[in-house]
Amino acid sequence: MNILRFNLISPIYYFPQSNIDPFDYREENGETFFCFELNEVQYLNIEPDKNALLGALVFGGKAVDGYPKEVGAEGDFLELPSGHYLFAQKRELLCRDEILDMAVEIQQEGLWQQLEIGKRLYLRYLFEDGSIVTQLFRPYTDR
Repeated sequence: MNILRFNLISPIYYFPQSNIDPFDYREENGETFFCFELNEVQYLNIEPDKNALLGALVFGGKAVDGYPKEVGAEGDFLELPSGHYLFAQKRELLCRDEILDMAVEIQQEGLWQQLEIGKRLYLRYLFEDGSIVTQLFRPYTDR
């Protein structure tokens, strides 16, 4: 798995959804997006307990076609904010354990690179080139 530094220039917007499970993806959901707070004790640990790494689900949403103001969703949308991220993806639907393994690898890489990694983890599912893609984003800043 490649872990890349990714500079998101413009935010990506989503409509809020409260009834979708982040680890039970269904094709009819289309592109979905979730934000998690990470555990206060684990999020800066070089050897985190993967089963304790995820904290609360902050929000979940579905893709927005176009900028929210164009689709009438002003003030009623979620976003993956622009900024710097450690990014990884797999061209398959991953289960919870595989996603957690990927999150641990991203955390270890960020700490190894001596980055100041953020306390949130973003999970995104989308279709690309005819197959499902699972993506993780972890914000960072250089120290």
